[in-house]
Amino acid sequence: MTKSQIQLIVIMSVSLVSLGGSYLLYYLAQDGDGWGTTNHGEFVRPNLNVNDIGWRVAVPDDTQQARWWLWVVAKSCNRECEQKMKDIRAAHILLNKEASRVRRGYTDLGGSIGQEDLAEPDSLAGLVVSVTVENTQRLKEGVYIVDPIGNLVFHYTMDHSPKEILTDLKKLLKVSQIG
Repeated sequence: MTKSQIQLIVIMSVSLVSLGGSYLLYYLAQDGDGWGTTNHGEFVRPNLNVNDIGWRVAVPDDTQQARWWLWVVAKSCNRECEQKMKDIRAAHILLNKEASRVRRGYTDLGGSIGQEDLAEPDSLAGLVVSVTVENTQRLKEGVYIVDPIGNLVFHYTMDHSPKEILTDLKKLLKVSQIG
């Protein structure tokens, strides 16, 4: 074998290994095996929009503009639910300058809590509202992050850490061009 033939074989081998490796990674990524995500919540699948569930918000007109939402959905507001509302409030406060981009909503599927029960005495007053929903079959109990367009993005169970919810929301707010 001449020197030029050896060089050609080496060049072809490197190309085939690169091409084969890229195809292998592509097919592994499609399955999702071995690849992690950075979010802590579960993506809402199938995609769901607030219009699909008959979302109605009882708020003044100035807060009807496009906002992100931290939305708590509970069958009845027991002690766990009350604690989750406090955790979500704390997460909202920790957003600092981004707090004005977010609203908090609450839906009690049992109907035992109203807007007057959500009143807050501080600067975040008015940022938490009662949300009524007509179609509750597709909802699970927990916390949802809703984007300004009205898409339900992430779902968290009631036992998720508020720190995980805050981390995901901060990432979404950082990359968001809307709301």
